[in-house]
Amino acid sequence: MVGTMAMQLPFIRATRMARPVSRFAGRPYADDEVLLDAPDARLSPALVAAARGDHGPAATLLLATRAASEWERRDRYVTRLAAFARSRPEWLDAWLATAPQDPDALLAGAQLAVDRAWRSPARAELLREVSPLITAAARGDQRDPVPWRLALDHARGAQAGHTYFEELWAAAVRRAPHHYGCHVAALRYLATYWHGSHHECFDFADRAAQDAPSGALVQALPLRAAFGYLTDRCGPEVPRERLDAAADRAIALSPTLPAADPWPARMRNLLLFVLVRLERWHDAAEQLRLNGPYATSFPWDQVSDDPLGHFLRVREDVLNGAPGDPSGHPRSERGGRVRPGDH
Repeated sequence: MVGTMAMQLPFIRATRMARPVSRFAGRPYADDEVLLDAPDARLSPALVAAARGDHGPAATLLLATRAASEWERRDRYVTRLAAFARSRPEWLDAWLATAPQDPDALLAGAQLAVDRAWRSPARAELLREVSPLITAAARGDQRDPVPWRLALDHARGAQAGHTYFEELWAAAVRRAPHHYGCHVAALRYLATYWHGSHHECFDFADRAAQDAPSGALVQALPLRAAFGYLTDRCGPEVPRERLDAAADRAIALSPTLPAADPWPARMRNLLLFVLVRLERWHDAAEQLRLNGPYATSFPWDQVSDDPLGHFLRVREDVLNGAPGDPSGHPRSERGGRVRPGDH
């Protein structure tokens, strides 16, 4: 199905550059086999149907995640579906028109509204205008933490005060104490609020990881703090030991997740980014083995306008077993400046 999706949907691209085949752990992955932002087997049919204007599979998918309390997957799926709706909104418009009180449709609609406002020069003003949509999504199912992740993102973009943030954060953790999406949103808010105070961000991330179960995605939250520090170039120095500890925690998490699977690819791409910046080449090679042929836009789009090409250059250096050309380092290709947060 992934191969079919790569042909049918333009945002899942396989590069066609004539580059050498890399053999790794006995399996060849030519560069033109690498997929960018490939959906998993559950999301693929929903995206294919949405491309035809049919919202039914997306509705079924999000309902299933809500019924089973699969909050991490629900968060990822609604984000991807809203991203598709930015250019193809007809299926979502039809869904909202036919089921205006559906909690899943409301959540997808609120995510799309925030995404659109986020890209506007009048971001803060427009985000305040979409607050009622987030409130409606939060009321759709009182158990669901994902609208509260969206509210935390909204608070950051709207430059909300810390007291309001604390209220949102308390509501989020009451619903899902270890939800990764909410923790990432909170970390990004705090990184903005405490700009340059990376030690505080690490403290927040470390506490969350220590309190979480061993297989929870929140174990990778210190990795997000390390990424923020490595790309910010602002504030006091963080000891190398703390960066290594963040990477080690994510390394311990990685083998507990499915290998060569789109679902954990985003975490493994982020881990690869950090390991290469730390010049931990052997560990980076192991993450490539676990990652398989899956590239994700984040984190590479934070330092390059060509995330797939940048991933392939880093991959080639890692597979060759040496740092090689400076292009192998995930440093910014925009003169050292990194995009202000991945929304």
